[in-house]
Amino acid sequence: MTVNTHDLRPPALARLPWPLPALLVWALAWAGFVAVVQAGLQGTWAWLLAVAAGALCASRVRGPWRRALVAAGFPLSSLALGATAPAWLWLAGVAVLLLAYPLRAWRDAPFFPTPQRALQALGAALPLPAGAQVLDAGCGLGHGLRALQLAWPQARLHGLEWSAPMAALCRWRCGFAHVQRGDMWVQAWTGFDVVYLFQRPESMARAWTKACAEMAPGTHLVSLEFVVPGVAPLLRLDAGGGRPLWVYRVPALSTKGRRGR
Repeated sequence: MTVNTHDLRPPALARLPWPLPALLVWALAWAGFVAVVQAGLQGTWAWLLAVAAGALCASRVRGPWRRALVAAGFPLSSLALGATAPAWLWLAGVAVLLLAYPLRAWRDAPFFPTPQRALQALGAALPLPAGAQVLDAGCGLGHGLRALQLAWPQARLHGLEWSAPMAALCRWRCGFAHVQRGDMWVQAWTGFDVVYLFQRPESMARAWTKACAEMAPGTHLVSLEFVVPGVAPLLRLDAGGGRPLWVYRVPALSTKGRRGR
């Protein structure tokens, strides 16, 4: 029996880099809604058709949270704006969002802040000496930095964020930390005792490779929720709300050996 490998590929919408699927579906739903209303169909029926079309497209997107986000975009925005609000107003909001949080940042992780007390268990489970260097890679608006401060008040905290507006706001909110704008995948993690991440499953293998190549043996990579595939964690802690917190120790191996893990 011959299997057509083309049929096994994910749908075209799922192959697009995030958040392009969401933006595309939202725009198409609004365009379809406007077109159907202008064609003379009653507004309620036009709205229901647009919601159904958005939900159908969302089913072709990978991941339950992303599917829910894509499906909810049109109905939530239309309800918030009201029946008389023009579609361009919502699209302008999307443009502002992209300016503050560009596509490159979304590919690493959508904006989900670290809960304030999610990292509290780290203080007792992984004690650090005074002055230890801790990096929040992809610090957003500083929620993770504030959680890290609760866990390790004696540590020297650093934040790295790709979005310039968000880095500026984080710097203003977190005066206790050194925050800079930069690419977490380009800037070296050398010299840090702990690197904290709240990324996405697809980026964890890359993060581990970078940690092993650049961080000293015995230092730690900490991840909220998402595991490093194929690597046994040092600790699994409870971050609250059913969320796991994973701690990995960088091994004392050569760079070549670490990359092969």
